[in-house]
Parts: sequence; structure tokens; C-alpha cells
Amino acid sequence: MAMQLASLLFVFLSTSADDPADWGWLHGPNGNRTTSETVGLRKWPRQGPPRLWRTGTPGGFSSLAVADGKAFTLILRDDKEVCIALNTANGKELWGAPLGNAKYDGGGAAGADDNKGGDGPRSTPSCYEGRVYVLDAHLLLTALDAEDGSEVWRQDLMADHGGRNIRWQNAASPLIADGRVYVAGGGAGNSLLAFDAKSGEPIWATGDERMTHATPVMARIHGVEQVLFLVQAGLVALDPRTGDELWRTEYPYRTSTAASPVVYEDLVYLSAGYGVGAGVFRVEKDGDEWQLSNVWRKRNRLMNHWSTPVCRDGFLYGMFSFKKYGDGPLMCVDMRTGEERWSQAGFGPGNCILVGDEVLALSDTGEIVLVAAVPDEYREIERADVLKGKCWSSPSFSNGQLYVRSTVEATRVDLSRPLRR
Repeated sequence: MAMQLASLLFVFLSTSADDPADWGWLHGPNGNRTTSETVGLRKWPRQGPPRLWRTGTPGGFSSLAVADGKAFTLILRDDKEVCIALNTANGKELWGAPLGNAKYDGGGAAGADDNKGGDGPRSTPSCYEGRVYVLDAHLLLTALDAEDGSEVWRQDLMADHGGRNIRWQNAASPLIADGRVYVAGGGAGNSLLAFDAKSGEPIWATGDERMTHATPVMARIHGVEQVLFLVQAGLVALDPRTGDELWRTEYPYRTSTAASPVVYEDLVYLSAGYGVGAGVFRVEKDGDEWQLSNVWRKRNRLMNHWSTPVCRDGFLYGMFSFKKYGDGPLMCVDMRTGEERWSQAGFGPGNCILVGDEVLALSDTGEIVLVAAVPDEYREIERADVLKGKCWSSPSFSNGQLYVRSTVEATRVDLSRPLRR
């Protein structure tokens, strides 16, 4: 437990926005989709908890990053990906910054009556010290001023770093820590990169790795800080300051890997769809030598299609399914053994976060569900339908407010305190 707390403290100090209650990037203030905040509104009315505003967010699967009174996400507009800033008080658009062209392969149009397919921006902006960083579908890394959306700097991974994109294009979000921006997608010798967050200048570039759709994460394992990239060859851990490789392990890749690694103490959990399934490795350190051992492996089972689970006390909570749109379950899995503790159908490939000691889930059809994060049974607290459209994005939670979006709209839900009667 001490190791876990140290890991969380490191990630919080490294990646959080100025306000620790902000949800400034895809994986939240602690870097692992958790927040120490709690849900204050315990009993929801029949019509659902208060939705303070709604606004259109056409196209794509980008989530909302929340910092300094603004919510940032990517939408489709005029055949381009556009980063927009919304006023968190009223949902009004403050600015929109066009990025690359909205051209994709393989996604296809979403059906009128189903939850399959669709195109649009896949990645989520990341906030850091008054700037917003975006890695768009075509590997254009852009730093924007959070106040007005003006461009501060730009790095084109395809043109300037020999970039090699992936089928369905990039879906990974930038990882920012200690003034460095970490991304994958460059070419041979430049496939894993770190840039100076302030100037945009390269700090290091390394490796000949093929990227996946998974967002990199930061962790502290055995007291050593490291950035983890899940690439097509497997998992690679690098020294975040120098790019030197600390360790690696092979892991299968087929078609797409999109869920990020999950770290608990000295264990690292990986999962992917397309028949790959899940597995856990134990990371050990003897002096300067790193060793990895396989704890368990379940092929074609416990697949996280693109939804990264959360971990509490060694138990994983998340959407474990593959192409079970509208039906796939929310599950609890013992990360140490791979044992399935409980399963509840009806969530599809949505996403969830951990708010205090409770799971806050967003189903792919737009329901928010509050569930106790306990391994003994599925214990639902409340649920409400809050969004139209398809929700393949992830919830964000900041200062008692839940921010969620779909391919159609975004909304702010007030969960901060009990309603007055």
C-alpha cells in the first residue's frame, strides 16, 4: 500500500493542473482515472441530477479536459478537427482552434439505429500551466494558449519526425509531466518522443516502435519514475528525463490496442480486444537490473476494447467486452489473480472513473451510473440518462461537477451536494 500511495503522489505532483481538483487530461489529476473528490449528491431525482447546461459537440470520441474554468475537447467542424474551449459556468464556446483535416480510414459512418462505427477526433486535449496540448488524428502536436486558442508551437510528427500513423489514425492523448510532453508516432529512431512543454523543442527521441491507440502513462515503480508506452511490440518503460530504456516486455498486438496500462504497486495490467485479452506482469528490481514475470494471462478474455479500467485496493473496475455495443458489462476483476468478482451487463464500451471510493460510469448510450467500488457484489447507487448520441468518450470530474459528452452533445451534471427540498 505504501508503494501504491507513493506512486499516486508522484503522478499527482507531476501531471496535475494548477488546481488539484481540475481534470486536466484524459486520465485525471492522479494520472490513473481517479480523484479524491467525492459525490455529494447521494439521492438523484427521477428526472436525474441537475444538468446545468448542454452544448453541441458534433463528431468523434474526444473526452473533456477541465482546467481553470474551461472544458476542452475536439469536434468536427468544416471538415477539420477543431479544439474548442467551453465556459464551464454556462457551456458557451469561448474559442475554437482548427487543427488538421478530418480524414480517416476504416471507421465508417455511424448507423442511425445502432451504436457502431463512426468517425471524428479520437484523442483528448491535455492541459498544463495555461496551455492546451493536442495530438490530432494525423499526428500534429499543437500547443495552444488556453485563454484564446492561439497557437504557441507546433510539431508535425509525420513531416518532421518520420511519423508512422496507424489504422483509424491516432487516438492517444499527450502525456505531460514536469514540463515535458510525451507522445508516440515518430519513425525509426524517433518513435517515442519528449518535447519541452514551453518551447516545443525536442528533448529526446528514441526507438523503432510502431504506435498503438493507447495513451502513455507515468508511474513510479520501486521508487523509480518511468513513462510507459504500450506499443505494438509490447510495453516499454523509459526514463522520462533521458528516454533511456529501463525495461520492456512483449505483449500481443492485433488490429488495435487502445486501453492504457494500469499500475498497482509492482503489478502492471494490460488488455486489448481482437482476441488478445488481458494479462498482468510483476516488475522486480535487483540493483540496476529489472526483471519481469508473468502473473496471469487470459487470452480472448477480459478484453478492454478501448476503455481503461480503474484500480482500487488491487481490484479493477471497468468495461470488459469486445464489440458488445449497448450490452457489454461493467466488471470487477482481482488484478492480482485475474478472478472475475462480479459482472453487470448493459454498459457497452463506455468508460468509467473512480470518484472517492465509488465508480462513476458512462455507458455507451449516455447513462451515468454510480456504483460502489467493492469486490463482493455489484452495488448500484444511482443511474440517470443524461446524453443523446454515442458515448465512446470518458467522464471527467472537477469540483463536484461531472462533465460528459457524446458524438452529439456535452453536458455538465451537478453532483456536488444534496438537493434542497
